Amino acid sequence: MSDPLDVLEMNILRLRRAIRDASAAGDTERAGELRAQLRRAERAWDALVDTGDAPTAPQVVEQADMSLVQGAMLPAREHAHRALMLLQTPAAPKLIVDVHTAFFPGELSGAKLSSLRRDEERSYRAAPGARPYYLCPALTHDLLSPARALMTISTWTLEQRIIGPLSPRVDFLVGTIRIAEAVRAATESATTAKTEGAGPSPAALRLLWRFAVNVPGATPVSGTSSGHDSAPDPRQVIDAAEAELEVHADADRATRAASARRARKGLAEDQQLFGAPLQDVQHTQTGT
Repeated sequence: MSDPLDVLEMNILRLRRAIRDASAAGDTERAGELRAQLRRAERAWDALVDTGDAPTAPQVVEQADMSLVQGAMLPAREHAHRALMLLQTPAAPKLIVDVHTAFFPGELSGAKLSSLRRDEERSYRAAPGARPYYLCPALTHDLLSPARALMTISTWTLEQRIIGPLSPRVDFLVGTIRIAEAVRAATESATTAKTEGAGPSPAALRLLWRFAVNVPGATPVSGTSSGHDSAPDPRQVIDAAEAELEVHADADRATRAASARRARKGLAEDQQLFGAPLQDVQHTQTGT
């Protein structure tokens, strides 16, 4: 299970390679957009290092009293950021709250997330790039407008923040894998530490079950959705989700990549984060 710093470092390396490729190909526009993404990712990395907010596994945070106190004091946007970094996919507020409850300390409610997207956009427009990251909406693949009730992180690539026809299922499977990895990491950590009461929380096991029952082959044949006494095996869940993911991933990736190319060519940087107004999209499509 990668922690937020690991994920950011992987994104930074990927962005640097992409910048090099774009520069070699003479695509200055693409290189410029990637450099802006790289700057945001590096600021996010600096912020995590400066605050020490880099748990190796979500449950490790729960086992330290001081970390519990610090987690409870974080603002809602930080809580949402943690949950999204664990999932690595666009997510609705309810899922963000459920993931946060399952794996992180502190309180987060759907009400706190309801106006967060608007606040983030206002903050960006008042001082672009002042924050290491912004919570922003996912973008629809066709109109490149804000997707309803799906949140992402500005440091993610455009491809990761775009929703195509197959993306809901693909993102569900990716989220299933990430949750199973987190449960497995917590279980292994508890076994190694031999700490009484450690391990995945009941909320984490319920969340894993909720995802697993919607993936063919992820639960034992005798398992039922009404019983949580025998939690799904994380390894079985991961294998089943990865098997189905192979069926959809390439087509979904192609759709997202094509839409990302259109966005880089046709949208300003702020619109690449927060979406294009529908009237602008309509004017572009009609040529007016």
